[in-house]
Amino acid sequence: MKITVIGGGPGGLYFSILTKKAMPHCQIDIYERNKPDDSFGFGVVFSDETLGEFLKRDMKSYELIRSKFAYWDDIIIARDGESVTIAGNGFCGCSRKTLLQLLQQRSVEEGVNLHFEQNVDDLSQFADSDIILATDGIGSAIRTKYQQEFGTKVELKKNRFVWMGSTKPLDAFTYFFRSTPHGTIVAHSYQYEEGMSTWIFECSDETWQKHGFEVTNEADTMAKIAEIFAEELDGHPLISNKSHWRQFPHVTNQNWYHNNIVLLGDAKATAHYSIGSGTKLAMDSAIGLSDAVIAHPNDVQAAFAQYDKTRRNTVEMIQYAAIVSLDWFENMDRHMQHSFHQFAFGCMTRSKKVTYENLRLRDSSFTDKVLVEFNDNCNVNIKNQSAAFSKFKLRDLELQNRIVMSSMGQYVAENGVVNDWHFQHYTSRAVGGLGLILTEMTAVSVTGRITEGCAGIYTENQVIAWKRITSFVHQYTQTKIGIQLGHSGRKGCSKIPWEAQFQGKKWELLSASAIPFNENSDSPKEMTLADMQLVKNQFVQAAKNANEAGFDMIELQAHHGFLLASFLSPLTNIRTDEFGGNVQNRLKYPLEVFTAIREFFPSEKSISVRISATDWTENGISEQDVLVISEAFKKAGADIINVSSGNTVANQKPQTGRMWQTPFSDAVRNTVHIPTITAGYIQDIDQINTIILNGRADLVALGRPLLLDANFVRNAQAYEQFQANDIPNPYKMGVSHLYPLKASERKQAEGMKKALKPKSNKK
Repeated sequence: MKITVIGGGPGGLYFSILTKKAMPHCQIDIYERNKPDDSFGFGVVFSDETLGEFLKRDMKSYELIRSKFAYWDDIIIARDGESVTIAGNGFCGCSRKTLLQLLQQRSVEEGVNLHFEQNVDDLSQFADSDIILATDGIGSAIRTKYQQEFGTKVELKKNRFVWMGSTKPLDAFTYFFRSTPHGTIVAHSYQYEEGMSTWIFECSDETWQKHGFEVTNEADTMAKIAEIFAEELDGHPLISNKSHWRQFPHVTNQNWYHNNIVLLGDAKATAHYSIGSGTKLAMDSAIGLSDAVIAHPNDVQAAFAQYDKTRRNTVEMIQYAAIVSLDWFENMDRHMQHSFHQFAFGCMTRSKKVTYENLRLRDSSFTDKVLVEFNDNCNVNIKNQSAAFSKFKLRDLELQNRIVMSSMGQYVAENGVVNDWHFQHYTSRAVGGLGLILTEMTAVSVTGRITEGCAGIYTENQVIAWKRITSFVHQYTQTKIGIQLGHSGRKGCSKIPWEAQFQGKKWELLSASAIPFNENSDSPKEMTLADMQLVKNQFVQAAKNANEAGFDMIELQAHHGFLLASFLSPLTNIRTDEFGGNVQNRLKYPLEVFTAIREFFPSEKSISVRISATDWTENGISEQDVLVISEAFKKAGADIINVSSGNTVANQKPQTGRMWQTPFSDAVRNTVHIPTITAGYIQDIDQINTIILNGRADLVALGRPLLLDANFVRNAQAYEQFQANDIPNPYKMGVSHLYPLKASERKQAEGMKKALKPKSNKK
């Protein structure tokens, strides 16, 4: 087999070493446009986990790298003079130039042919190659030539960054955050060999512009940065090496191979430096590609298919985590308002891969500081009070904890009247210890239902049935219960989820504009002023009925493309009157409805508004729109915003994952300065604590986890050994069984996590 590698970076070199070792008779040639000792950048970072993989694959490479790296176990987060150290993070830094030289040495030892100062722009000379490996960097000429075949997308991210070095010694990987008159600048810094450290400076484009930085003016950049970070540099100079300001290019490729060409490294996929090294990603993929080629030495396409199958999911997960991490740094100015330890905790948990419990196992002294600060800010005197089980107040409504049951349709109401199913559904979860229950969307009129099985609150019988539930909740539990009032809009006349098709008699649909939800939906009527007045009156009456039924609060449904939400999104509102056009106009009707129900709902009771923060498709609602909408509801008297997303249009493409909607809640909470509720694939008490402690939301709503576990909260309390005071007397005897059981399970789980932690590679 003949393999041609275009690009002599770490990924291409490591692939060649591994493949040549396993297949000594194959010919591998590496063509690199630079000289052997050329290197751009300073240091690269590897984790203990990555180094352990190198150890398993090629001991000689591992020992060579290990002989030259600087190792650290701590991460330091410093902000304007304050700092905190977090232990238990095994990483090493290595000079990029040294790494290349070591891998070049290993390549020669294995018989790989190295060709330097070879700028390849014509692949025809390699017509006899079985594999052409394109690992020629972010600006890959080969990938660019075949970008349609590869399905290449390159998105420049907002922040500006510049890569420099310094002689400043560092004991740990350190994030230095500095407030300036023009915004926050952060230095990602680490030592990679004795007497040398990497410093990556990053800031928003607005901050960059206001400081008067220039892309290629290295002298000016160094002078300004050295002044801003004078204390951190402590008299040590900055060093440049083509240190030009850039914006991070997020590279993805729909296809990783075309004919006999296969992509590797930054040519294939990039991951933002804030979650580790792009070099690590390249070398991990080099291992995957080498394994595939070794497994299929006579079938290149089968090898490429295996490479794609075994690596794509991992690469995309890393890229997603990197984007989430990058988003945190793009919003540094927003996070800087937090108390210091909350800020540091937010930085450590920014990608959602690391949680409160991860950090507690690594360094409990740090998480203790975070918890003490949180409890002090909440005026809690109990030591180590769990964040999830701290109280929270909205007007006169005090919740016993921060865990909420999200609105989940049950679709078993009869003529809008809730029944015994709903009674057990809600009361069992109240007995289970939730802080707040939000009912399924409850229609304000018969034609406002989503399905014929939806609950309503527009008749006396419906009010009586709801009152039976709220009375039990109030008499036997400390849980509070709120009702979500809504109107289906163009999403009415929908089938019940488990039925094949809509079974009942259809009704006229209403929406902001006459746009059907999808090709199978009926077209709604564009609401007239008379329609709008009628529906507003229905909401007001529903609010009065909700109060009569004994609900503690109301949540106004203005999300997921239902009636009020259809006014908010430009995808569903194309009106040309005063209720269409810019976001202020699109807001008018939902705001009118809110103001009307606020007027008639008792002032001591709170109202939430649930909104969709993105439509997950092009030309939908913008982040700025969402902030304007949230601010308007806040000024109108909303007490909390429940931040959801999507389901506005059928062709949405959401980016899901654990805790996936928390960044939207974060943006609303910490920009508009209003409490928020978040939801979205939140599964356990650890994630809930993490979200609350890093300031992304005030309340956390669970949906599906509560469907089959009415006692989620009780199990979580036992897991945390939290002594709840609301366990009903007939159930208190269960504490003596459940609490030791959960303590044992937690101890076992933590033991497994510690055992699975990669071994230290410290010399």
